[in-house]
Amino acid sequence: MIVIHGLKNCDTCKKARKWAEQEGLEHSFHDVRADGLTAEMIDKWLGQVSWELLLNRRGTTWRGLDEAVKASVDASQARDLMLEHPALIKRPVFDHDGTVSVGFTDAVKQGLKG
Repeated sequence: MIVIHGLKNCDTCKKARKWAEQEGLEHSFHDVRADGLTAEMIDKWLGQVSWELLLNRRGTTWRGLDEAVKASVDASQARDLMLEHPALIKRPVFDHDGTVSVGFTDAVKQGLKG
């Protein structure tokens, strides 16, 4: 079972969900904003991927943060920021039988199918 974590209005998350359906992969979707996000979820993800990979620095939420915050962000601050602003999480986050992968690249797709 694959759990796809993301935002329902995120285009990449929509593509990932459609891809999983087309591939016949058993999956569910967890909207990190509407369904909730816990410290335990983020800690699990950060146990497998770096905070630099998980933190989305390309979106409008990141651009809207204070420049001092952006300049001094570290692992602990990144975790707290992602908890406070779920849109700061790079999407989608896949949890496939306890293994976490981030983004919707060809390598991630291969890992999920294999």
